[in-house]
Amino acid sequence: MKANAWPALPYGEWKDTALTLQLWMQIVGKIRLAQTPWLNHSWHVPLYVTSRGLTTSPIAWQDGAFEIDFDFIDHVLWLRSSSGAVRRVNLNPMTVAAFHDAVMAELKQLGITVTIDGMPNEIVGAVPFVQDHVHQDYDRDAAHQFWRILLSSHLVLSHFRTAFLGKASPVHFFWGSFDLAVTRFSGRKAPLHPGGVPHLADNVTREAYSHEVSSAGFWPGGGGVIDEPTYYSYAYPTPAGFAEAKVKPAAASFNTTLGEFVLPYDAVRTAPDPAGMLMDFLQSTYQAAADLGKWDRSALECQLGVERRPRQV
Repeated sequence: MKANAWPALPYGEWKDTALTLQLWMQIVGKIRLAQTPWLNHSWHVPLYVTSRGLTTSPIAWQDGAFEIDFDFIDHVLWLRSSSGAVRRVNLNPMTVAAFHDAVMAELKQLGITVTIDGMPNEIVGAVPFVQDHVHQDYDRDAAHQFWRILLSSHLVLSHFRTAFLGKASPVHFFWGSFDLAVTRFSGRKAPLHPGGVPHLADNVTREAYSHEVSSAGFWPGGGGVIDEPTYYSYAYPTPAGFAEAKVKPAAASFNTTLGEFVLPYDAVRTAPDPAGMLMDFLQSTYQAAADLGKWDRSALECQLGVERRPRQV
């Protein structure tokens, strides 16, 4: 069971599929973005983990809704309308341009016409989707294993979220940065973020980081910084002494290039208790951020949630 829940996924063995999949997800994510009113900290943007893959959740359309789901068990992109109509795009090797055209064609069959920003976000050297005839790899096994890691991580991140009374994000998947994340907020405003994220408007970044945060999540690797799947945890603004904080487990370290704590996924998946090791990382790095940042922890925290037991007040 542990091997299935926490599979190996060396980035070098599926990086071509990862790059293609990130671009496919950006197309789907941008459809949600184009149709959804702005929600604080870009919470209207992400995808959400499901028992079969990732979903947009319902997207408003006229007097109804539609949603788009990646199914990494049957390897199908499902497009479903509240009218009852269903369309599909089979997930096979195909160029980003071909995927874009196929998704838009199936939306049209549902009577839905959406115009998206055709330029990928947060990817150095990106080209418009309709011009990308290079990225076309799709390894079914790797895509399935990636989703399975997201699901296992989602379950731990969701449990971690139950111990916070203050403002906290959903556990959601950002298709721009290609990571699963959950974020806690101190309730105080933060200094203006400098921006500078590739192919992302500074006003978007600054709105996302308008308030102090402690954020953690999972990233599959890439970009030449860390080419292995990794859990991360950071604070914005970074409090003094954060890099030197003592955190758990021993396999965790502070990456000065990224400015955040990192924990190799392989250390977690090979641990006797992967979920417990990940929870230790999440709790200890948050505590370091909150203590050094002088958060009002007594007002913001509670015990971890337990099934069928209301929180004591």
